[in-house]
Amino acid sequence: MMQPTLLGSSRASGLSRQLSLAGLTATGICSMIGASIYVVPFMIQRNVPGIGPHVVPAFLFAALPAILAAFAYAILASAMPRAGGSYIYASRGLHPYLGFVASFSQWFGLSIAIGVVSYVIIPFFRDIAFALQQDQVAAWLDSGSVRVSLSLSLLWLFVWINIRGIQAYERTLIPLMVLMFALGAVVIVVGYSTGQEKYLAHLSPEAAENVRGMAAPFDLFTFFSASAVLFSSFIGFDSIAQAGGEAKNPGRNLPLAIGLAVGIVGLFYLLFAGAVYHTVPWGHVAQMANQGDVTASGLMSVVLNPGWTIIIVSGAAVALINDLPAMLLSVSRLMFAWAEDGIFPKAVTQVHPRFKTPHIALLLSGGMASVGILGSHFAGDFFLGIDIMVTSMLINFMAMCMAVLVLRRRNPVLYESISVVKHRGIQIMLATVGIILLFGLLSIHVFKDLTSKVDAWYFHSTPVWLLVMLGASVLYFLERRKLRRAGVDEKKLFSTLPPE
Repeated sequence: MMQPTLLGSSRASGLSRQLSLAGLTATGICSMIGASIYVVPFMIQRNVPGIGPHVVPAFLFAALPAILAAFAYAILASAMPRAGGSYIYASRGLHPYLGFVASFSQWFGLSIAIGVVSYVIIPFFRDIAFALQQDQVAAWLDSGSVRVSLSLSLLWLFVWINIRGIQAYERTLIPLMVLMFALGAVVIVVGYSTGQEKYLAHLSPEAAENVRGMAAPFDLFTFFSASAVLFSSFIGFDSIAQAGGEAKNPGRNLPLAIGLAVGIVGLFYLLFAGAVYHTVPWGHVAQMANQGDVTASGLMSVVLNPGWTIIIVSGAAVALINDLPAMLLSVSRLMFAWAEDGIFPKAVTQVHPRFKTPHIALLLSGGMASVGILGSHFAGDFFLGIDIMVTSMLINFMAMCMAVLVLRRRNPVLYESISVVKHRGIQIMLATVGIILLFGLLSIHVFKDLTSKVDAWYFHSTPVWLLVMLGASVLYFLERRKLRRAGVDEKKLFSTLPPE
């Protein structure tokens, strides 16, 4: 019979508080910037037909619920700084079942997203080969078996780096983040200094005239549908909360890192997407997206010499690569937190004796991300993985806002530990508006998914997500039954924080 790892004892988790404010902020930033800015704002022309020139405003609207969710995370993080933050916040603030299924949804969605990102990186390497006029290498990189093999190799490289410990993680992530911003700044400068007429001059006269004649009237439903997808670009700051068990000075640094990450990334997104659409007519973006996968660097290469193209494509590749270690940290700590509470197999609580990292959880998360790579390859459209992640995170963020609303009544001791936005009226306002906006985006996102035309039911993200939640529910109730049989004080278990 499985014994839980927390029975009211003071047994330490085994994790080490080594993650600095810079490391926490980099974790949030690198989890957010990647495919979300170099791919999604342009491929959305295919995923949400008719959005046309309204991508940047939809981006701005998508930021509103993300900012409100970030406030909820910051509030809860200040009171409950532990590994697997999302799960801890919902299980202590709402209900253990809601905490598990919401965070399992998050774990599944983000794990699939890690696989999607790994799979999307390879076309950037292909574009670098094209820019270097290495057409044979580019064709080799574009072959299915090579793309899958390289994606898996990259993924497991970063699983290994994460297992090596927090210092190895920070030494990898922070320099890559600095390089990512430096290379991304090139796109912003070039984009705002180049007009669309210059871009059109590089197209054939017929193609340029066709682009000039394209129109996309504003449609409110299309706008909200695009905002729901673009909301995925702001997913990632929650990675900071998952690292709560390893953060230095967590009561201060966790909320501060969340605020810094959301603010920096939001500004970068708007400047970057606006720069690309300032140069590239949206009609051309839509045409290219309907013919195949497009990226910011691929679109901008039309008006750049090969040297600048290589720099921009390299920036995109670095941004995508940065996603992997940060998101792996996030999903592995969720699994670790479940196991700490005894609602997941005890083996997942194992911490590497030398590196102080949850290596079993990292290996399992890498396995699920590998499924995401294979799914992206065989589905032929990585937006299936993006759609699953959006559904998962909208629900998870709603749970965080609801936890802010009810924590004072459900767990007054933990509520008194809040050190960010302590005014109850402001808490209620932020959480309520957040729930309304998030629920609205979720409703639109699910409706769009269920009414879209696909080849088979399993290409709809909603039923896939529901099946995963059914499996999570079965697992939860089986493990809760084991806890009861073991005589665990469940009320105490799910009302106090796990050990440090």
